Amino acid sequence: MNGAQHNNENVIAPTLREAIAYWFKLGLVSFGGPAGQIAMMHHDLVEKKRWISDKRFLHALNYCMILPGPEAQQLATYIGWLMHRTWGGVIAGGLFVLPSLLILIVLSWVYMRFGDLPQVAATLYGIKPAVVAIVLFAAYRIGLRVLKNKILWSIALLAFVAISQLHLPFPLIIIGAGLIGSVAHYYFPQQFNVVKAHKSSHSQHGKAVIDDDTPSPPHAKFSMRRMLKWLGAGITIWGVAMALLTLVYGWQAVLTQMAWFFTKAALLTFGGAYAVLPYVYQGAVEHYHWLTPHQMIDGLALGETTPGPLIMVVAFVGFVGGWSQAVFGSDSLFLSGVVAASVVTFFTFLPSFLFIFIGAPLVESTQNNLKLSAPLTAITAAVVGVIVSLALFFAQHVFFTEPATYRVDVYAISLAVLALWLLLRWNLSVIKLVALSAALGLLHFYLLPVVS
Repeated sequence: MNGAQHNNENVIAPTLREAIAYWFKLGLVSFGGPAGQIAMMHHDLVEKKRWISDKRFLHALNYCMILPGPEAQQLATYIGWLMHRTWGGVIAGGLFVLPSLLILIVLSWVYMRFGDLPQVAATLYGIKPAVVAIVLFAAYRIGLRVLKNKILWSIALLAFVAISQLHLPFPLIIIGAGLIGSVAHYYFPQQFNVVKAHKSSHSQHGKAVIDDDTPSPPHAKFSMRRMLKWLGAGITIWGVAMALLTLVYGWQAVLTQMAWFFTKAALLTFGGAYAVLPYVYQGAVEHYHWLTPHQMIDGLALGETTPGPLIMVVAFVGFVGGWSQAVFGSDSLFLSGVVAASVVTFFTFLPSFLFIFIGAPLVESTQNNLKLSAPLTAITAAVVGVIVSLALFFAQHVFFTEPATYRVDVYAISLAVLALWLLLRWNLSVIKLVALSAALGLLHFYLLPVVS
């Protein structure tokens, strides 16, 4: 889209340079996991900048929610692609990940080189309750937009019970929600046409650059030939990368096995990072022994407190694995870690880009097709319930110093309540909230130096 193109006198389509500046900023401040990141994009792109309407944003989100991989990063790729073609999508999705990769490389090096410092533990101690509040608040905001009637509320509740109490696998919950939406829309069509409930946002936020009735640009129109072309290109890119690693290092080499393992992990990440972490733990810790259980837990803490998708914890796994296995020799441990982290990140996120470039044109063609959009709406409602369940699961491990005996950490609960109040009452930015929480964690350490 041209930077001079207008939808009305108050809305101007962003230039590619303006979009790059925004995506880079988002990559630096996208704390709070997928729920927080999606809520942040909605606030910026729908409510503030008006680059895309609420209806079109939600339609894209519905598709990204059912894909394996980090939905927030895929949503950024989708919107970047819709506005500025392929390079727009590559830049948006890449900048969503790059800052997190660089930060985690630095943190991983500090972790491996200097070990655990008490001040670092205190900082993490303060941030963890804030993360609980951020995820709960973001789940609330998404639910407020999506759960428009009793049927969708019921689907969210069923999903919550299914994953938290019945411990059903997330893919099964997704399939079940999609089937419910496919059948129920025949009997209650208006209950799944939630875009009507979002029309009020049109008057509230004004027209958008990509508005409800804005035709899809030529590159976003479905073409079987284009879809097959992208499918072939994706398989070729993956195949060439795997072949190079195999030829240079051998199939059993650490880097090659990391590439193969995280390719499989990328295709299993339905439900985001939390759903795939047990698989990563089993492979990286128990099977390949790239890192220890203690290191994996520390990596999760770092992943929770850095911007970008939580699945970026795989960069920590790659760095520690490359370092501990001395891929390039004992004199090049840092290089070993950096290369391993980069390889793992590439193979983890390559499918995410391909899913957008291959499938998004087809999704764009279903904007007003209730038969196709109803299952996606039901799935989105189910995901809200899953996010709440995951947030409460994380809260259990943050608020209780010893979960088995339920010893309550009053200070951690107080921090979470304070964070939630600041979000609800004052709409405090995530980056400011994280900084404040880190400071309060350090204050607790210096006044009472017994950090849980």
